Amino acid sequence: MVYETIPRTIRIILLGEPGVGKTSLILSLVTEEFSEHVPPKAEEITIPADVTPEQVPTNIVDVCLTEQTIEQVAEEIEKAHVICIVFSVDRQETLNKVASYWLPFVRDNCPDDYRKPVILVGNKIDLIDYSIIDNIWDIAEEYPEVDRCIECSAKTLTNVSEMFYNAQKAVLHPIHPIYSIEEQELTERCKKALTRIFKICDIDGDGLLDDYEITIFQKKCFDTPLQLQVLDEVKSVIAQNIAGGIENECITMKGFIFLHCLFIQRGRNETTWTVLRKFGYDESLELVHSYLYPSIKVPVGCTTELSYKGQQFLTQLFEKYDRDRDGMLNPTELKNVFSYCPRIPWHNLRYTVPTNDKGFLTLQGWMCRWTLMTLHDLQNTTAYLAYLGYNFLENDTQKSAIHITRDKKVDIAKKQSSRNVYQCHIIGPRSCGKTSICRSFLGIAHKKIKPNMHERGDNNTENNCCINTVLVYGQEKYLVLKEIPITRVSDPLQPHEVNCDVACLVYDIAATRSFEYIARIYIKYFAESHIPVLIVGTKGENIMMRQEYILQPDVFCNKYQLLPPQFFNIKENKHDVFIKLATMAAFPHLKHFASLAGENASWWKAGIGVAAATIMGLMLLKMLNFQRR
Repeated sequence: MVYETIPRTIRIILLGEPGVGKTSLILSLVTEEFSEHVPPKAEEITIPADVTPEQVPTNIVDVCLTEQTIEQVAEEIEKAHVICIVFSVDRQETLNKVASYWLPFVRDNCPDDYRKPVILVGNKIDLIDYSIIDNIWDIAEEYPEVDRCIECSAKTLTNVSEMFYNAQKAVLHPIHPIYSIEEQELTERCKKALTRIFKICDIDGDGLLDDYEITIFQKKCFDTPLQLQVLDEVKSVIAQNIAGGIENECITMKGFIFLHCLFIQRGRNETTWTVLRKFGYDESLELVHSYLYPSIKVPVGCTTELSYKGQQFLTQLFEKYDRDRDGMLNPTELKNVFSYCPRIPWHNLRYTVPTNDKGFLTLQGWMCRWTLMTLHDLQNTTAYLAYLGYNFLENDTQKSAIHITRDKKVDIAKKQSSRNVYQCHIIGPRSCGKTSICRSFLGIAHKKIKPNMHERGDNNTENNCCINTVLVYGQEKYLVLKEIPITRVSDPLQPHEVNCDVACLVYDIAATRSFEYIARIYIKYFAESHIPVLIVGTKGENIMMRQEYILQPDVFCNKYQLLPPQFFNIKENKHDVFIKLATMAAFPHLKHFASLAGENASWWKAGIGVAAATIMGLMLLKMLNFQRR
């Protein structure tokens, strides 16, 4: 079933047989007194927002069959948000017409996938001394759109304002998305939403809500603290009504869901809806698009990284679900992290980020994977941060978890990158050892490489990528290696395959035609660019063959003022190459080996500058933390 979004103005329509008191109810609400003489039909009335309990402007429309055609009444039903069907409690035939005529008529004039809420109103209770509510429940069971039944009297003003208030509530806090009247329990969608909310609020991850966690929940949802006495009474009600609702003086998931069921059964739909909306849910119990995907504009030339606040949240989340405290997330723990998300967002972690020997995710690997997703798929990052409770726990949107770097042109002009995440493209002919370099970066070079693992043209940016941390002058940076798959040597590189922070051109020292490809790639794409380039010869354990190219690799590098070729041997598994790549990305102006050799002072100055910035940043952070305390 589809549910409409909350309207800015609520439109209430009153239907029913002539003489049941529709007009009298409207006039009694407005004038707060009863008149024996009323017109056949009241004019449309607008109630200002400031005089309604829900602070929403409300239009009340009277219907009179003697002055309006059936077509006009049908049009009014289409425009209305909630329908009040009035009958007279002292006239059984008016109640009979509710089920035999008015409810079918309303249903016929509503869309098939959306049934507007209906309030059944028994007027003139001043004329009888008994309740007729029990006679209405059979009708309510047959027509699920009936939100509630109310007895009132326009003459004595009994429940008149309550009737219109409940009509407002039926629109603002609809019961059917969250509660099944037939089954007398919460809907499955509502249970699923409340399960997510419970797990988010369970800060220590022990499966229980203790007093501290309940207090945090109360303050953030309702902007008011929960008195200790009230909390004890709530626990007592849960304990008396449901087994397993309280454990060790804490509220269990079972107790939490029961409590919301009790709120709804007692007519306090608004309490549950306040909680649901605080956690981003709309009237269909789906997370609102703007809640998952806040507007974040990333200018051209800039990239996205996790901010300190985002890193802190994710670190705490890792520690929450690392139940055995071994510093890793095993498959069960990882599944539990994303148990209230649509799915686990990552696969093939072992070949993407650092893991232990069993492939379990370490904290370093966890932060690496989030960093990679933030760099390449910002929308997915913001959505999963929302699923996992960032907005609620941090009392802020996901924007505060994201840092947008400055334009790369500014980095080049200032001769130093301000980024913490560097993108390195690994380019070379097929079978030259690109994948081995990536595996070595993760410490799994010994793993057997499956043939044809990477196919060119894959639309997923994160495919063929791996990420790890590298120290650049004592500062931890993230280095992303992206293998550019080559099908044919003659294929040109696309702009997105060239653009990066540093390029690693790879050739096989034992293959005589291997260097020619990367030499041509350098001349065509990188010779005139600002992108630093490092040439790496792989399979260093083999005998070096003379390359069939006009210039040998060392002579080529000397001519174009590049660092001499770096030789890579996966058996040695040294990280020197990765440190050089990250350092070149951090200082893009030192592109040529002449700068590296002749301007050692620049490197020392840069290193000292980075170290000084790090110390100042730490001092500033300590000062801010001290001020907060």
